[in-house]
Amino acid sequence: MALSITSIRLDKRLADEAAEVLGVKSRTEAIHAALREIVALKRFKKLMSKYGGNHPILTPTENNWLESGRLLSKIRAAKGFGPEKLRDLHFDVLIALSARSVGARLITSNRADFVLIASYRKVQLEIW
Repeated sequence: MALSITSIRLDKRLADEAAEVLGVKSRTEAIHAALREIVALKRFKKLMSKYGGNHPILTPTENNWLESGRLLSKIRAAKGFGPEKLRDLHFDVLIALSARSVGARLITSNRADFVLIASYRKVQLEIW
């Protein structure tokens, strides 16, 4: 995709604050990150207005959180993953346990992490 340069009027203080909050280095990066977030939010809202009433949004229960800690401890002991990998994997474990707790099929393109999780807890997986 070809990029073109454009000039816009900008509230510099707001752009600097956005850069700090979004964890980027420049105003340009902040604008791009903010635009990506806005587009993603609009797409999510559109999707939820279309399907949200028919499909519940699952949130991890207290038991899911407790079980996720035990599961991650076993995975760490077996695989030797460091803190960064475990942090990233924790979200996937919570997703898997939440889906499992209601008997839902989990659809993902993240084969490696979810197959690993499924080797410790039975989860109905569909890999795309």
